[in-house]
Amino acid sequence: MNETTDIGATAIERIASEIRARERFLLTAHEGPDGDALGSLLGMHHLLTQLGKDSVMFLAAKEFPLPIEYRFLPLEEVFHEAPADMADRAVVFLDCGNIDRMPVDFLSADGSFKINIDHHHDNTLFGDVNLVEVDASCTAEIVYELAILLGAEISPEIAAALYVGLVTDTGKFMYENTNARTHRIAADLIEAGVDVDETYRRLYEHVPLEKLRLLSRALDGIQHHCDGRLVLAYVTAADYEASGGGEEMTEGIIDHLRSIEGSKVAALIRDQGDRGRAARKVSLRSSGGEIDVSAMARQHGGGGHKRAAGFSTDLELDELVTFLCGEVKTQLGP
Repeated sequence: MNETTDIGATAIERIASEIRARERFLLTAHEGPDGDALGSLLGMHHLLTQLGKDSVMFLAAKEFPLPIEYRFLPLEEVFHEAPADMADRAVVFLDCGNIDRMPVDFLSADGSFKINIDHHHDNTLFGDVNLVEVDASCTAEIVYELAILLGAEISPEIAAALYVGLVTDTGKFMYENTNARTHRIAADLIEAGVDVDETYRRLYEHVPLEKLRLLSRALDGIQHHCDGRLVLAYVTAADYEASGGGEEMTEGIIDHLRSIEGSKVAALIRDQGDRGRAARKVSLRSSGGEIDVSAMARQHGGGGHKRAAGFSTDLELDELVTFLCGEVKTQLGP
């Protein structure tokens, strides 16, 4: 057993001990939650409930409506404000590389006990206890391991939630984070009751016409920079109005950009409206793995993986292009 595995085993045992010893929990995930964040959140909630714990889920109201792909998940019980007994609850952060990925004051307040469960390589270890397994394909995989250690039954509800995290964060089992362990866990979840066909259809085939119109506008406006090494699309407020779609319908657009031949970095820039947030959000993908896009995102308070990251900003488009091209040249050379 190598050093990384030893550390992971010690950390997961510590987390399991804290869960056994405590009764009340509040669970949260990063802002702009993706399939892994939501699947891990819901799976952990079902796990704690099965163990007889008092568990509540929290996501800020600004995160709703969720992207179309994830609206089938049963998240009606999610809190948008701190529960009255917040002082008595341990906070479990799921899929958060740093505490600022869920920028809500009461979650970062001194005095709360913080449990950090994640798989991002740039995690800042902000928790009172940290379970960060960078070799895991997704945070849902770590929640699965924790459930097994705690002796829980992988119920159909837990399995369905964790499978969403698994299938989305591995790009339908196509990304480099997919390995034999990933498939073994997927098999266990399917045996526990996952309806693979229904899950796939809900994630990838329930596409509103407005989303396709928005996709069409984004692809029609593709820009090439840095000798084609940076491929970029900018979804504006005018695009939302013309297509009838909203920001929540931009999920998946960047996957089309990353597939363009010759590109090294794909960037999707989108307007966020006036809901008290930064003017724009930037999603980044490293097409061939040569560039660490998480290093780029961290310079603007964001984060993620080496091949998938993002940040929010008030920079204008030309300033963003200058920054991104500069980073491409820094990492690849002129």
